[in-house]
Amino acid sequence: MTHVIYVLKLFDGTYYTGYTNDLVRRMQEHREGTGSRYVKGRRPFQLVYQEKHSSIKEAMRWERKIKKMSRSEKEFMIRGR
Repeated sequence: MTHVIYVLKLFDGTYYTGYTNDLVRRMQEHREGTGSRYVKGRRPFQLVYQEKHSSIKEAMRWERKIKKMSRSEKEFMIRGR
């Protein structure tokens, strides 16, 4: 199973970082407003970063690391991909 971390750029310019094992389903949930409250109020959004991991442990570790990054660090990471 593939585990994916992703970053969305929201309508208000903020970033949302998440984890899923089914990116297509999760993007649909966000579009429908059922994915997260934070994203629901800031649609539309754009998927700006995704990274696949082979283990859930590794994916969740990276998700936590990205969530702790500053805005400029996130933008640097996004541009680097």
